[in-house]
Amino acid sequence: MDILIQFLQNTGFYNIDIKNIIMIAIGCIFIYLAIKKNYEPLLLIPIGFGILIGNIPTPASALVGIYNDGSVMNLLYWGVKSGIYPALIFLGIGAMTDFSTLISNPKTIMLGAAAQVGVFATFIVAIYLGFSHPAAAAIGLIGGADGPTSIYIATKLAPKLLGPIAIAAYSYMALVPVIQPPIMKLLTTKRERLIRMALPRPVSKKEKVIFPIVAFLISTFIAPATLPLLGMLFLGNILKESGVTDRLAKTASNSLINICTILIGVCVGAGTKGEIFLTIQSIKIFVLGVTAFGLATASGVLFAKLMNLFSKVKINPLIGAAGVSAVPNSARVVENFGRIDDPENHLLMHAMGPNVAGVIGTAIAAGIFLAVMV
Repeated sequence: MDILIQFLQNTGFYNIDIKNIIMIAIGCIFIYLAIKKNYEPLLLIPIGFGILIGNIPTPASALVGIYNDGSVMNLLYWGVKSGIYPALIFLGIGAMTDFSTLISNPKTIMLGAAAQVGVFATFIVAIYLGFSHPAAAAIGLIGGADGPTSIYIATKLAPKLLGPIAIAAYSYMALVPVIQPPIMKLLTTKRERLIRMALPRPVSKKEKVIFPIVAFLISTFIAPATLPLLGMLFLGNILKESGVTDRLAKTASNSLINICTILIGVCVGAGTKGEIFLTIQSIKIFVLGVTAFGLATASGVLFAKLMNLFSKVKINPLIGAAGVSAVPNSARVVENFGRIDDPENHLLMHAMGPNVAGVIGTAIAAGIFLAVMV
């Protein structure tokens, strides 16, 4: 009987509490949204199942949890805390990204920069809500809709808030098709949405090879603290564009980024234990995160409208919404939303310019915060 009682006391049924149950339900919702609604399944399924892993109650003697030194999950989580997974994901993003649209129309980089208004505005609001300056900076980065960058800066500035910041960032990346369209519709007229843009000029291979080198040097001289992220991003891109390292580019853009996406998703999810995650502070982070994302979208659209006041060649202001760095989801949302009013108006290629500029802009914003806060 003593052995039976001891066994029962070591089961999850005996140790579970209401916070674990709530988090398990949230994990199941993430998996449901990924499968049923097709909301970023590559992100939500690993995160959702990670939440299940992290909220299975275990006895103190088991030492299998993500916060138990030396456990398997703890060793995997080290890749998140050290910044290795975000850097490797940036390598894969660079190997998948075509900067042609940005090169052919350089002024769209200003739309990526304009979207960072949401990051800095939320930083100020977070300070007024009682967060420390480093924590506010990490929360503000959610507005960039860039999960790896949000995780990277959270590990440096607010490691105790890594779980809610990472979940918020990836959740809003998945909800781009839900959050952005109402903002775009509110801030534009039908006449503006009907603007058709000329095809981008062809970009030579020479330009494509020179761009990652020049962009790397300029951006890292501005924000040296982002060297691990931007270095990997532009390395991945030159692997792709050089034409002589196809094997490396394919590995970075397929196997490597897929492995890192699985590991970062599972670890981020597993880090959201109920007693740590379900707090008033986490609720504030989620509210601030959606505020940051909404402001970033709005500032991109409004800046595009401002540019049209001084430009003879008009741009469709919808592409300003792609200034957040959710690549290529935000650009796809712009394409789909623009075709509602004009099915023949294809904005995807134009939206990719500010979209990839947003990746660089968010990384530079992170570098500025790191330079000031660390």
